[in-house]
Amino acid sequence: MLHSHPVTRRSTRRLRALVFVLGVVAVLVAVVLVPIRFAVANSSSAAPSTEVVAERSSSWSPGIGDGYIADGESISLWSDVPAITRLDPALLAAARKAASDAARDGVDIRVTNGWRSAAYQQRLLDDAVLQYGSLQQALRWVSTPQASHHVTGHAIDIGPTDADDWLHRHGADYGLCQTYSNEIWHFELRETHDGECPPMLSDAAS
Repeated sequence: MLHSHPVTRRSTRRLRALVFVLGVVAVLVAVVLVPIRFAVANSSSAAPSTEVVAERSSSWSPGIGDGYIADGESISLWSDVPAITRLDPALLAAARKAASDAARDGVDIRVTNGWRSAAYQQRLLDDAVLQYGSLQQALRWVSTPQASHHVTGHAIDIGPTDADDWLHRHGADYGLCQTYSNEIWHFELRETHDGECPPMLSDAAS
C-alpha cells in the first residue's frame, strides 16, 4: 500500500482552509456592497444631478407665442404680440396712458416682460433654481406659474431705468404701482389711496 507524505497532507489542509477563508471574505464583501450600490442607485433616480436638471431645463425654448421677449430687449406698449395683447385690458390701458404722458416729458416707457405662458413661467423658475441654488431662493424673484401675475396678464415689467423712475413718481396717478421692493421694474394695477400706492412687498415670495 502507498502512503501519503505528511507534508503533502498538511499543504492540502492549509489550501482548503485558505479557500474557506477567502469564501467567507467574499460573502461579507457582497453583503456590505450590494445595499450601498442599491442605495446610491435609488438616490440618483430620486434626486437628479444639477447637470440633468440643466439639460431638462434647456430642452424647451419659449417663442413669441409664449410672450417671450429676449433678455436686454424691450418692446412698445403698442406692439402687436402676445406679450402685450394678452395683458389685462385695464392694465394695458393704464400703461399706455402713462406712456403717452411720459413721452411728453421725454421719457420712453418700454416693456421688458408682459404676459407669459405658464410653460414660459415654469422655464424661468427652473432657470432661477439653477441660478440661485434652491427653490426657496428662486421664488424671491420668479413665481410659480400658478402664482405669477405675468401668467394672468396682471403684471408688466418696465424699462429703461428712467422709465421706472418716472413711474415711481407718477405711476399712482394711473394706478400703476411697483409691487416688490427688490424689483424696481415690476408694476401692477393696484388700488391707490389718496394718490398713494399701497406698501410694497419685500419680494415675490412674501
